[in-house]
Amino acid sequence: MSKPDPKQTPAHVHATTRDWTAYFDRTAGMPPRETLIDALDAFGEIDPANPPLAVDLGCGIGRDTGELLSRGWRVIAQDSSTEGLERIRTDPVFSAAIGTGRLQIMECAFEDFTPPPCDLLNASFSLPFCPPPCFEDFWLRIDHAIRPGGYFCGQLFGDRDDWSILEDRTHLTREQALSRFQNYVLHSFREEDRPSNHTGEAHKHWHIFHIIARKRIQ
Repeated sequence: MSKPDPKQTPAHVHATTRDWTAYFDRTAGMPPRETLIDALDAFGEIDPANPPLAVDLGCGIGRDTGELLSRGWRVIAQDSSTEGLERIRTDPVFSAAIGTGRLQIMECAFEDFTPPPCDLLNASFSLPFCPPPCFEDFWLRIDHAIRPGGYFCGQLFGDRDDWSILEDRTHLTREQALSRFQNYVLHSFREEDRPSNHTGEAHKHWHIFHIIARKRIQ
């Protein structure tokens, strides 16, 4: 059965509007993503005198950035949303971390960002918003940035997700997703393939890969 025309499907109309203000309001105060928590637990204790560096891609309003800072990490938080980053800058906890140099904000699109060498790269529900023509090059920059022994954690969207017909999103098959991690040891690779739990206009079918992987030490 062919996929519905996105112009006629409320879930696709909802997706194409990208109402980040509503998204930020809805997710404010929510806990960090489980993939980040599990990756940090797997990484283990850190040296507070020489804290490791994490890159938080598509950080939004700092849902995961705050957890990294609370555990003593240095963080580069990247996002293309001026509003999201402004909320971070005006938050007292985040502004204090910026003042001490533990948090650096980068406002730019994925295709204009080259992550620096890091010990953990977090991409919670953000990489699918990298435009397909730019995704392969950006993935190479991600892979190059993660140091041997460092971690990737985050999500990729699958090819059976309803949003896969939207031209500005990157969706991968299971094999394509796994192929990104040939030089990694998979700590966790969980596939979610299900209808959404609510019945509103944004109801859709989700196909997501939740990934935690440690780069091999060569």
